[in-house]
Parts: sequence; C-alpha cells; structure tokens
Amino acid sequence: MAATNTAVTNRGSDDVAELEPCGENDHPDCGVRDVLDRLGDKWSVLVIVELASGPRRFRELQQAVEGISQRMLTLTVRRLERDGLVLRTVYPTVPVRVDYRLTSMGADLTHLVKALVDWSSVHRDAMVQAREDYDRRVVADV
Repeated sequence: MAATNTAVTNRGSDDVAELEPCGENDHPDCGVRDVLDRLGDKWSVLVIVELASGPRRFRELQQAVEGISQRMLTLTVRRLERDGLVLRTVYPTVPVRVDYRLTSMGADLTHLVKALVDWSSVHRDAMVQAREDYDRRVVADV
C-alpha cells in the first residue's frame, strides 16, 4: 500500500474545545458513554427533535419520525423515559390517551441537539466530498 498524506493540521487552541479524555486515572468516567449510548442510536435524537415542539401522541411521533417501526418507537420512548428525558402521561379516558413530552432535562438537551443539527447543516456537503475523495483514494491504492 502506498503512503498517503492524511492532511493533519496543527490548529491553535482557539479552534478546538478543551476536553478532558475519559478513562484516564484522574478522570476515570466522565459519564459521556451513558449519554452516547442513548443518543447515539438511530432514533433517540429524532424523537427528541419532534418532542421539542411540544407534547405528541404515539401515532403523531410515529408519523413524524420517518421509517421508525412501532416497536422501535416503543423501545426508544421507554429508554428516553427511563433516562429522565421524556415524560409519558396516561390520561384516564376511553380510549386511553397517552402523550409524550420532554422533561426539563430533555429540554436542556435540545440546545445541544440544535448545535449538532446546525453543525451538520454547515458541514454536510464537505463530509460528502471528503467521503468521495477518500473512496477514490482507497480504490486507487488497491
């Protein structure tokens, strides 16, 4: 395989957030793994985005989150509820009415989700281009 330039650049400290790595002796568990386990799945962030505009019934969520099955939505809202991000309210009506809304902790998270959405909007085209460039280089090296 041919040596390639990985285009690593040295950036000043103003360009990069100051982060402490998890798993080091003086910083053994920063808790980010638990958060990433929840938010790193395929559906949780999309459900949070939908709930950011207010309470939703199950079917409304299912229709709003394209491609999610009933089972996956059920598992996702249960996990979000278990983590304290979503509140499930059952109303004593016939038929029973259930809605889902963000808790205050879930609402706090929407600011970070918005930042991620904004970042992805700005960088999406560059990421697509980078993937295409990478794929061309890898094919050329084979």
